[in-house]
Amino acid sequence: MVLSPRPSPLARLPSWISHWLGYRAAPAPKRPDYIIWIWSFIGAFGGLSILQAIFGHSHYFLQRDVPSIIASYGASAVLCYGAIEAPLAQPRALMGGHFISALTGVCITKLFGLLPTEQRLDQLRWLAGSLSSATAIVLMQMTATTHPPAGATALIAAVSPEVYVIGWYYLPVVLLSSTIVLVSALIVNNMQRRYPVFWFTPTPPAVAPPVRESEPPTLVGDRDYSVSDPEKGIGGTPASAD
Repeated sequence: MVLSPRPSPLARLPSWISHWLGYRAAPAPKRPDYIIWIWSFIGAFGGLSILQAIFGHSHYFLQRDVPSIIASYGASAVLCYGAIEAPLAQPRALMGGHFISALTGVCITKLFGLLPTEQRLDQLRWLAGSLSSATAIVLMQMTATTHPPAGATALIAAVSPEVYVIGWYYLPVVLLSSTIVLVSALIVNNMQRRYPVFWFTPTPPAVAPPVRESEPPTLVGDRDYSVSDPEKGIGGTPASAD
C-alpha cells in the first residue's frame, strides 16, 4: 500500500482561487510543445513590458532616477515563464533570491562607499561586485532561495552607476519588480499550464511502507517444514502427485 501525500492547504480554497495559485486536484495533462512556446512568449513579453511601463513612465519613479528595468529580470523571465516547473523558478526562489541579493549588494557597496575618494571606489568596483555576487550565492544556498538571475541583482548594485545612485531605494524597486513578475506569471502560466509547483517547499513524495521480510521456516524436531517452494513438500521433499 502506498501512502498518499498530505493535501495542500490550497485545496481548502474555492477552485476559482486555488487554480490561479497553482493548485490542481489531479495532475495536469501534458500540453503540446507549441502551447508551451506560445505562453512562454506571451508571459515574457507581457511581464517585461509591464516592468518597463511602470518604472520607465511613472513620474514617481522617474523623479527618483529609478532605472526602467533591472536587467537581471530578463533572466528571471526565462525561468518564470519558460522553465516554470524548475525549482529555481518557484516563488520562494524568485522573491527571496532577488531580495537577499539586492540587500547584500547594497550593504557591501555601502561599505566600499566609505573609501576616502570616489575615484578609489571606482577602482575597486570590480571587487565590490564580485564580493556581492559571491556572498549572495552563499546566502541563497543557506536560505533555500537560490535563483540564478539574482546573482546579477547583487552584481548590479555594485557596478551599475544608475543603481548605485538610488542606494537603499534599490530594495523596494527589486521587491516590487519580483512581485510584478510573480503576479503576471500566476496569471499567464495558469491559463493552460500550472505554476507554481510549490510555494515554499516541495511536496514530499509518497512513501510506501517497508516490506516485511519473509518469515523463517518453522522447525519441528529436527525437520525443516518449509512451504516457500510449492513444488516441494515438508522438509524440501517432492510433494506427492495425489
